[in-house]
Amino acid sequence: MFISCEEAKQLVKNQNAQLVDVRTPEEYLASKIEEAINLPLQQLDSLAAQLDKSRPVVVFCRSGQRSQMALQMLTSMGFADVKNMGPFTTWMQCPDS
Repeated sequence: MFISCEEAKQLVKNQNAQLVDVRTPEEYLASKIEEAINLPLQQLDSLAAQLDKSRPVVVFCRSGQRSQMALQMLTSMGFADVKNMGPFTTWMQCPDS
């Protein structure tokens, strides 16, 4: 289940959520969201330490499949509040508030 563009932006703006792009570095460089950090799914187990477990996390990728895997991985690592935005293009579907 994906969260909406509005919900993702509200989490980032109002709850200081961490916006995490789990695509490859090449995909990230080709089209990135400025607020996002790139933690590729293949390296997420070792890079997750860069994230703050006390803050919400919003993950996304190209289609939503890798971000769903990332959500499951982060939850199993003890992250309590992880949301899946699905495709990165979702971010552009609503105006900044």
